[in-house]
Amino acid sequence: MPVAMDERRRSDVTPPPGYDRILIKLSGEAFADEKASISPTILTSLARQLATIAGDGVQVGVVVGGGNIFRGTSPQATGMDRSSADSMGMLATVINALALQDAIEKQGVPTRVLSAVAMQELCEPYIRRRAIRHLEKGRIVIFAAGLGEPYFSTDTAAAQRALEINARAILKATKVDGVYDRDPVLHADARRFDELTYLDALQRGLKVMDATALSLCMDNDLPIIVFDVFAEDNIRRVAAGEPIGTVVRSRPSGGDDGD
Repeated sequence: MPVAMDERRRSDVTPPPGYDRILIKLSGEAFADEKASISPTILTSLARQLATIAGDGVQVGVVVGGGNIFRGTSPQATGMDRSSADSMGMLATVINALALQDAIEKQGVPTRVLSAVAMQELCEPYIRRRAIRHLEKGRIVIFAAGLGEPYFSTDTAAAQRALEINARAILKATKVDGVYDRDPVLHADARRFDELTYLDALQRGLKVMDATALSLCMDNDLPIIVFDVFAEDNIRRVAAGEPIGTVVRSRPSGGDDGD
């Protein structure tokens, strides 16, 4: 088993050029494969990537979804009261958060799960200052249970938590290599964007994040990077500022907005 790095030394590591504090949004579906809703192989891969960037000195927060287990807006919830269904979805995110915590700590990196819904026997309650202190000590912080309220997605929770912890960017980890003008699985001629503005994403109805999350990021000028989390070393490359995936921000950098 890897030996945990001393937390004081970890916080003194100088991060690589790029983002020194990030919020990674992991959908519940990212945990699943064709055999299991939580794949041990995928979990280990994600944990290794997160442990690597934490070892580089990047402060890492993670918001996890629960769609691999239950989502309040999924067909599973048909006929259910929306508040009850969303509460079940929040509990699903806690299961994923605890699984990810276990996998990361097996890589030797201290990790804390902070839940927006009190369940002190399993994880800490979400307190903003506590979350920031954990990050400063070099611990990976996993935010569970969304915002603790129905009708808000984990996309919105990711935007909210990123702003609260003063993250430099949201890294939205997906199974595709960026944002396309249409589904690239169904359309071979789908066009991938290198850059988008928040307004472009909203007006075109592109699947970046939901409208509430996008509006929060737009109002606070928080960049979103959408990228393929399963490509080798991609989390580290994005955190280091490499041009991976699609960047969504207030204005384009001056280059072409597509390939």
